[in-house]
Amino acid sequence: MTERPAAIKASPAGAFEDMLRIVEELDTPEGYKAELIREKIVVSPWSKLRYKKVMKLLRLQLELYAPDGHDVDVAPFLFTFPGSERGFGPDLHVADEAAFDAEGRHADGAALSLVAELTPASTKDADWLDKLDTYGRVVPVYLVLDMQVGEITAFWDQSAKGYRSRTTVTFGTSLHIPPPFDFDLDTSDFAVDAGRDTQSRQDTQS
Repeated sequence: MTERPAAIKASPAGAFEDMLRIVEELDTPEGYKAELIREKIVVSPWSKLRYKKVMKLLRLQLELYAPDGHDVDVAPFLFTFPGSERGFGPDLHVADEAAFDAEGRHADGAALSLVAELTPASTKDADWLDKLDTYGRVVPVYLVLDMQVGEITAFWDQSAKGYRSRTTVTFGTSLHIPPPFDFDLDTSDFAVDAGRDTQSRQDTQS
């Protein structure tokens, strides 16, 4: 496996439930996750080690303002969206704890109050296109942290056609996280990792 996402063949029928079953039974290499993106099963690596600090800082702040009964975690759980026939494993999620009382290995995407994706070059298209469209119909708040350019974008006010509002700031600038959280996120310590990621991209291109 490489750092690039890889699509694999699903069942001939391509039915959503069949694909979910394949994802659940798939023996992915350690450090990789399987998601249902654009009607394909896509295997990609979990976040880079140097993103751990940013994920922790984000989690600690969100925990203070999460809705009652909602848990903030970075565990590799698959959330499903039957209406879009998608299944995503976000880098960070805030979800109703009751969603994890169910049997099985995937949770209902409707239980999410917030998702966050830390976006390297390899998953940028999915995070900004397919996931944005799917989350925008169900999840109240979606955060995209662009680790290459050092920016964070908040999307909110979901609708049947996707999010109706967005705000983007550079790392180091506070970002207001809308209800049901309603607080100003401190991103002052996010920029260090963004700089490293940018340097890594430049080294690869040179």
